[in-house]
Amino acid sequence: MEKHLGKIKTAYFGLGGYQDMCIGIHLNFAFEGCGISTSECAWDPARMECSSYAKWTEEDRSKELDCIMRYISQLLCDAKVDRVEKLVGIPVEITTENRTFKSFRVLTEVL
Repeated sequence: MEKHLGKIKTAYFGLGGYQDMCIGIHLNFAFEGCGISTSECAWDPARMECSSYAKWTEEDRSKELDCIMRYISQLLCDAKVDRVEKLVGIPVEITTENRTFKSFRVLTEVL
């Protein structure tokens, strides 16, 4: 596991993920001349129907959307901002393993 200090480079709430069919928060980080991205998102109900072939239900999607909203709420609170777009520039600690993104945290101690 490696830790890197960086900042949130871009942040938006909207469509992204697989073929832009997922709705949620999408973040891009800049650190040490590198960049890495992550998203917390779920299939957009307006664009993706739940069929009998799906391995998930509408209840599963509702729970996931609820988790995403709670995640965003906590992220905004930690960053001491009131809008997703104000996350840009917030200092973070990024954790990677074998050059793969694992997690990040807002550096609340420096805000």
